[in-house]
Amino acid sequence: MSIDARAAGWPAAEVSSIGAVCSAHFCSHFLQLALAPLFIMMRADLQVSFIELGLLLSVFYLFSGAGQVAAGVLVDRFGADRLLLAGILTQGAATAAMGIAPSYVLLLPLAALAGLGNSVYHPADLSILSHKVAAPRLGRAFAAHVIAGSIGFGLSPIVSGAIGAHFGWRTALIAMGLLVVLIGLLLAVFRGPLRAPAGRAAHAAAGGTPHSFLDVLAMPVVLMAFLYFTLTAVALSGIQSFSIVALQEGFGAAVALATLAVALFQVGNTAGVAIGGHVADRSTQHHQIAMSGLAAAAAFGFLAAWLQAAPEVTVGLIALVGFCMGLTTPSRDVLVRSAAPAGATGKVFGIVYSGYDIGSLVGPLMFGLMLDHHHPRMVFVGAAAALALAVGTAFAVRRRPT
Repeated sequence: MSIDARAAGWPAAEVSSIGAVCSAHFCSHFLQLALAPLFIMMRADLQVSFIELGLLLSVFYLFSGAGQVAAGVLVDRFGADRLLLAGILTQGAATAAMGIAPSYVLLLPLAALAGLGNSVYHPADLSILSHKVAAPRLGRAFAAHVIAGSIGFGLSPIVSGAIGAHFGWRTALIAMGLLVVLIGLLLAVFRGPLRAPAGRAAHAAAGGTPHSFLDVLAMPVVLMAFLYFTLTAVALSGIQSFSIVALQEGFGAAVALATLAVALFQVGNTAGVAIGGHVADRSTQHHQIAMSGLAAAAAFGFLAAWLQAAPEVTVGLIALVGFCMGLTTPSRDVLVRSAAPAGATGKVFGIVYSGYDIGSLVGPLMFGLMLDHHHPRMVFVGAAAALALAVGTAFAVRRRPT
């Protein structure tokens, strides 16, 4: 990405900042899926149930979601680079410590600590990019940020599973945690590309007084952006976590084909993000891009639910849902950036991205209930309905507050 960006005439300082922020975002996603491939080994070694192991993930996301709001406030007060580096080192160290924890009970506070470390990435990353990258290139910078996280998601279960299979689950967590700590230390040494003005300095430069957290929270545009993230996260949780079971039970798909559907959804989403970054930088109507993409994704989702066709057709429609959602992502982040008053970027991103964690907590309960009552097609109906509702929120985030 750096080579291509410099060849296209991007300023070297912007390329360095994007590379540093993307490295940090990779770390977040690289550790988020580290536990899941190790559950069978952990269950046998610790003599616990899958429900207890699932509780580790719930604790992680609970503290990550709650921590994002506080992280946004701290980003504006103390600077995004300091908080980002602290988050990387905290999450890496907590993950490595889970590998040496002697009992399950000690894994719970370590999962909470890792969640707090993970909470800083979005408000810090996007605040840094907002300050370091010029507006005409901001959409592509946000797209690179998302793609780096997707690469982390893709590599995490492969690396975790491979190390765990050969050396055990403890070695896998220690190795992956220490790798992230090493990346955090390297970024700390070469932290220049991450430095951005704290909120008070940025707002003073803009000629105003700082906005308090309650001021930002009371802005209707911020609340609508929060709802936007919550609804799209609900849809994502349904497709990513429950479509495999839904395709098998409701559409007669084989296990391999159902698994392929999720993989194609991710590929489509990443391709959409890459294209969406260029689209966002060539348009000022970001709310129209977001609304159109969400509406198309909802339409394909409803079609996948109700169309009586071969399972392969449904899998193709799911991939199109992923592409359309990905296409909206850079414009979505540009919209949120436009909604942020000067000096309050961290607070805004912290509030709205906490909606992503809330949606990720609520969605599985809703879709699990559908499957328990033997309504597998309703998984796609529920995801499509959430995307359709999000169209209105994208329209509401179209203006910057005065």
